[in-house]
Amino acid sequence: MDIEKYYDRIYRYIFFKVNNKALAEDLTQETFLRFLKTEAKEPDRFLYTVARNLCIDEYRRIKPVSTDDEEALNVSCEFEDDLVTKVSLRDALEKLDPEDKEMVILRFVNEEPMSELCRIFDMSRFAILRRLNRSKSILKETLERRPANER
Repeated sequence: MDIEKYYDRIYRYIFFKVNNKALAEDLTQETFLRFLKTEAKEPDRFLYTVARNLCIDEYRRIKPVSTDDEEALNVSCEFEDDLVTKVSLRDALEKLDPEDKEMVILRFVNEEPMSELCRIFDMSRFAILRRLNRSKSILKETLERRPANER
């Protein structure tokens, strides 16, 4: 398996979940250490499952520490280029159900194909599409309700 192919995706996924650069690096490293100790048949699914579980464990251990806006800009993200929109998008993402937020991050930030989402979440393509469309509607509505001076 080509670890470099998956490393950035897993790091971005974890960063969006924990919102802390140093912690995301540590959890990403732990994810790959656990992967190397096993013989996973489906590396994508295994890596995302381990990463998700490590994030959950971290949330249980301590409340996540929010980052400053400068750190958030260091994560490559194709949503928008201006800082205000990124901060607003992060706030809008927090309004989603945790699993829906995870789907949005995997699909639109990590650009995972639908087939991978179906395997990761053990859901049909139709169910994934329905939840992604609902999540996009919630995000759009939340972002449109922002005051004009924040756009």
